[in-house]
Amino acid sequence: QVQLVESGGGLVQAGGSLRLSCIASGVIFRLNAMGWYRQAPGKQRELVAVIRSGGSTWYADSVKGRFTISRDNAKNTVYLQMNSLRPEDTAVYYCNIVIGSALQWIPQSDSWGQGTQVTVSS
Repeated sequence: QVQLVESGGGLVQAGGSLRLSCIASGVIFRLNAMGWYRQAPGKQRELVAVIRSGGSTWYADSVKGRFTISRDNAKNTVYLQMNSLRPEDTAVYYCNIVIGSALQWIPQSDSWGQGTQVTVSS
């Protein structure tokens, strides 16, 4: 059974930075693409970044140039470095295994973690 545990969120002022982590278990981590999603109050969950098993990345336009996704296969961990944060980045952030391509990424696990809250004050 896949288990995903996110951490690293918090309260930060606009322009600040945070680094999120997600540890995955129950999956052959190094073989899978991983994605970071976020869900703001009253909005649908949206995908913001993907890192493929080979290390190539994809970003949503809203975070491109500000967020960096990376992975450590030895630790079964995916990271999201978030810089130049804006109030509109406020959301609960989740990770998941993904398949697909830049045209459409699909989350693979129904077992979403608890997420980690990111709040950016203006």
